[in-house]
Amino acid sequence: MILELKQISLSVGAQTHLYPLDLKLTPGGINVLLGPTQAGKTSLMRVIAGLDRPSSGCILVDGKDVAGVSVRDRKLAMVYQQFVNYPAMNVYENIAAPLRLQHRPKDEIHQRVTEIAEKLHIDHLLQRLPGALSGGQQQRCALARSLVKRAQLVLLDEPLVNLDYKLREELRMELTSLFAGGNTTVVYATTEPQEALLLGGHTVVMDAGRILQTGPTLATYNQPSSMRAAAIFNDPPMNILDASVEDGQSVCLNDGTALTIAAPALNLAKGQPCMVGIRCHQVQLTADSVHSNRLDCVVDLAEINGSETYVHLHHGDTGLVAQLAGVHACTIGAAVQVYFNPAHLFLFDAEGRLLQAPKESQHGAH
Repeated sequence: MILELKQISLSVGAQTHLYPLDLKLTPGGINVLLGPTQAGKTSLMRVIAGLDRPSSGCILVDGKDVAGVSVRDRKLAMVYQQFVNYPAMNVYENIAAPLRLQHRPKDEIHQRVTEIAEKLHIDHLLQRLPGALSGGQQQRCALARSLVKRAQLVLLDEPLVNLDYKLREELRMELTSLFAGGNTTVVYATTEPQEALLLGGHTVVMDAGRILQTGPTLATYNQPSSMRAAAIFNDPPMNILDASVEDGQSVCLNDGTALTIAAPALNLAKGQPCMVGIRCHQVQLTADSVHSNRLDCVVDLAEINGSETYVHLHHGDTGLVAQLAGVHACTIGAAVQVYFNPAHLFLFDAEGRLLQAPKESQHGAH
């Protein structure tokens, strides 16, 4: 299936949910919609599914416009954040329901139900009612009911968001392997950059009803087209420092602090404003031979999160976050120095457009 959107928009009353956009999905692969809440991900999925009719534009499936085709007549399956199962039916009948509606032979139904149940590790639960299942098991049942149809297009709207971390990790790996055959086009919406990186495929970065960037997931992470795209594809968001060009190898922060950059500032003359970006996991509290940039900071908060510590700091009026491996005790108000490698710096122009990204950024996915 080749699915292409051309100048699709969606407005409800005076509110615009999607501004005119073009998008061609990667056939037979995973297409990740990445963006914050209200970025337009669900609105875009509902338009693709046929649940909402676009205000303008056309939806082409293998070259034919299907904008007016009902959802029942489209070869797709959709799974929402809030999983829904039929409470009076056991797991087997829940999964079998769409196949029975298609009047499939009894033997085929049994084969396909047991096959998908085994892949999602719920084959031992087939005789139970949904009310007797855990949240993770109920979501697997809802996923199985959608996937058993073997639709050409599968839309997954943050399907794992309500599950705990361990279950999300397990199901994410299972979904990736389920779709590895290349026979199904998958659209997967998420707010989490880490999830997009783990799923791979292609990523569509969205914000406020617009598409900011599309491309192979790792390439999009390594080369964010703008400061906003970089902020969305980093959690915590990338640290941004206001600066101006000093010379071909350095920039100057507003307080006069000089920072070395790894390559000449492209197309910017001395004194021109720019913005320097550094990912949180590349900010260190200890120096080594490659961390030649140093900033004097004050600790605002140390947030311990499992095996990592997020140290919130400020340098003058600029806030920073250092994402450190392990548990670190930092005193609020303490003066500290932070260090980072010039090779890890991103450079944006005054309008937030990417000027240059570090060559080593492909090693920085964290």
